[in-house]
Amino acid sequence: MGDDAALFAARKGYETILTCDWFLERTHFLRELHPADAVGWKCLARAASDIAAMGGEPRCFLLSLAVPKTHTGRWLDEFLGGLHRAARRFGCAAAGGDTTRQDRILINVTVLGEVRAGRAVLRSGARAGDLIFVSGRLGEAELGLRLLRSMAARPGNPLARKHLYPEPRLALGRWLTERRMATAMMDISDGLSTDLRRLCAASGVGARIEVGKLPVVGAESGLGARGFDALRLALDGGDDYELLFTVPPGKAGRIHDSKLPARVTCIGTITRDRKVLLIQTEGQEREIVSRGWDAFRDRY
Repeated sequence: MGDDAALFAARKGYETILTCDWFLERTHFLRELHPADAVGWKCLARAASDIAAMGGEPRCFLLSLAVPKTHTGRWLDEFLGGLHRAARRFGCAAAGGDTTRQDRILINVTVLGEVRAGRAVLRSGARAGDLIFVSGRLGEAELGLRLLRSMAARPGNPLARKHLYPEPRLALGRWLTERRMATAMMDISDGLSTDLRRLCAASGVGARIEVGKLPVVGAESGLGARGFDALRLALDGGDDYELLFTVPPGKAGRIHDSKLPARVTCIGTITRDRKVLLIQTEGQEREIVSRGWDAFRDRY
C-alpha cells in the first residue's frame, strides 16, 4: 500500500482468478436506506462471490471509490469499517486503489484470487443427467430489500441481514473444487431464473427444476401476511450470492453423506433439450422466464 502498484506473487501450481464489480448509488444501493458499513461489506462480498463460484480463494483487492465531499467524514469511516470487517472475514487484503470526488457514490472493486491449476469450475461443464444443486435458501435477500423499502424492517432486523451483509460461499466452493465434485458452477447474484439460464447456455444444455424442491423462504418470515410470493422471490430475487452447481449422479451421494460447509439442496436435473423448465407439484411443465436482476431496468 502506498506505492504506484501492488505486486502479486503467484504460487507454483495455482492459477490466478481476476474479477471486478461495480456497486453504484441509486443502482445497487440507496445512501438513505443502506447503512454505510453494509455498503462497505457488500461491495467486497459481491466480488468475492465470483471467486467462490470458481472454487477459488480471494487473496487481495483494489478499491476505486468516488464520494461527495459531504461523505468524507462519518459515512466514509463507517464504510471503511464494514469493508475492513469483510476483508478479514474473507481473508482478502486491501492492495490499493484510487479515490476521487463525485456527487454520487461510485464503487468499483477488483478482487484477485487463486485456485489450484486445472481445478477451476466453469459455467460450461454441465452435462445431461447431472443433478442441479443450490446452497442456502433462495429469495431471502430480495425479501430483506422489500422489507427495508416498505419500512417493515430496519437494518438490524435478521430478515434484512442477507440483503445487507451477504456471505459468499467460499468454503463450499473450495470443498467442491478440492473433491472435483462440480461439473459447472456459478453464483446466484441476479436470481435463479436468470442465472440458471446462463449456466445452461454456457454448457449447451437445458434443465428441469422441481418446484417442490426449491429451498424457499419459509412461513416464519410472515410472507403471506406481507403479500409476498415465496416462489417468485426464489426464482427472481437477486443478491442471494448462493452457489448454483451441477454434480454427476454417481457423485451425488458423497454430497449427502458429507459434512458440508453449507446447506445444499438438489432442485432438478440437467437435460439435453435446451429448454429450462419448472415442474409443478401436479406434474405440469412451464418454461422458466428470466425475470431476475437487470442493470438496465429501473431498480430503486
